[in-house]
Amino acid sequence: MNPSTEPPLTADNQTPQPGMDAGPKKKLRIAAVGDLHVGETSQRLYRDLFDRVHEDADVLCLCGDLVNFGKTVEIENLLEDLRACRIPMVGVLGNHEHECGQPDEVARLMSEAGVRMLTGESYDIEGVGFAGGKGFVGGFGRYMLSSFGEASIKNFVQEAVEDANLIENSIRSLRTERSVVLLHYAPVVDTVVGEPPEIHAFLGSSRLGEVVDRYENVKLVVHGHAHRGAPEGRTARGVPVYNVALPVLRTLGDTPYRIFEV
Repeated sequence: MNPSTEPPLTADNQTPQPGMDAGPKKKLRIAAVGDLHVGETSQRLYRDLFDRVHEDADVLCLCGDLVNFGKTVEIENLLEDLRACRIPMVGVLGNHEHECGQPDEVARLMSEAGVRMLTGESYDIEGVGFAGGKGFVGGFGRYMLSSFGEASIKNFVQEAVEDANLIENSIRSLRTERSVVLLHYAPVVDTVVGEPPEIHAFLGSSRLGEVVDRYENVKLVVHGHAHRGAPEGRTARGVPVYNVALPVLRTLGDTPYRIFEV
């Protein structure tokens, strides 16, 4: 079954500048999924996904929690399936990739397998920019945790701020008119609705949405993590945000990724 394509997410028409191509920009088809949670005994669970995605998309975005604990054997199982992918891949780590204490090794193995990992970097693929990072927790809106009180709370908030700054540096480095931001944690509360309200603060942070809204060229945000969250939302500026955690995608149909045009 072919996935339905989302409405085009394109930059507003602009007056061509000298030296700028006045013709229409080629749209890039982007597939996105997160939270595959490949385990030690997982064998070929997602071979079909990676083998077929080129039929529907030009780029595949992987939004973290691709394995359960960040163990080397899990990554090896994932990479066996990833080898079937025939289009460029861009990815971020999730919290599960950190569990074993070797996130840098996980990122290295993914990079060597051809996944362009966003850990402060950014990439331009056929005129569309890709930026982002894992993100972090902290809560949303007026309930976002602030740097006040105990030193441990201040240290926690400082890590969230530094993480958001790293993601902003990634976005800032892009010069493309159309950009996609990949995250693992949610940048808006909209896409965590459906999860118990008591854990919303542990599913993402408004700091991430604030970073996104500083850049007019960001046209799409995709993230995972919130397995029981809502499929879509928007930042305060109106940038579309999609929760592409696999458990959420399964509530939408049989296709194990979601397709967008940018």
